[in-house]
Amino acid sequence: MGKRPLSAEEAALWARVVASVRPMRVAPRPMRAAAVPVRPPEPVAPPPPAPLKKVRGRVPAPLLLPVVAAPPRPITANTLDGSWDRDLARGRTVPDASIDLHGHTLGSAYARLDAALEFAVTSGQRVLLVITGKPPRAESERPHARGAIRAAIADWLAGSRHGAHIAAVRNAHPRHGGTGALYVILRRGSGQRNR
Repeated sequence: MGKRPLSAEEAALWARVVASVRPMRVAPRPMRAAAVPVRPPEPVAPPPPAPLKKVRGRVPAPLLLPVVAAPPRPITANTLDGSWDRDLARGRTVPDASIDLHGHTLGSAYARLDAALEFAVTSGQRVLLVITGKPPRAESERPHARGAIRAAIADWLAGSRHGAHIAAVRNAHPRHGGTGALYVILRRGSGQRNR
């Protein structure tokens, strides 16, 4: 099969490519010296990344920032008095708001829970009903096929940025979802803005 000649445009393009090519410099191999102890080089901080050229219509790559996770604060303090626990156990407490996390992925469920807590704290609500679904069966192995949100919610609440506003977490009464839901009780006046 014969080669075809380049068109004028192709020849011009090829000439530009050839002109931009620089020969590679190959470092000469050092000669082996006698066994002289060599000090390892001192670590050098990497230079800051060069600013990227802005291209119209393109979204820049996200910045890679170090993530500093705050240690989770366990919600173990029993800060409710006996009347609260009696009312919750008998189903006499009416939640101020509720959020249903059924059908969500772990990521979207966490985001919805965080937004609901933010709203409840800022609006001065006391009881948030969180519908999670039934907890995983005792015989299931991790990762749980069902009940993944319920299995993760205690950690989410303990590590939440709203953890300081949470007074207690209790299982819901059967009329509010039973083992498939939780009451998140917020501290009085924890987020209300003074007017």
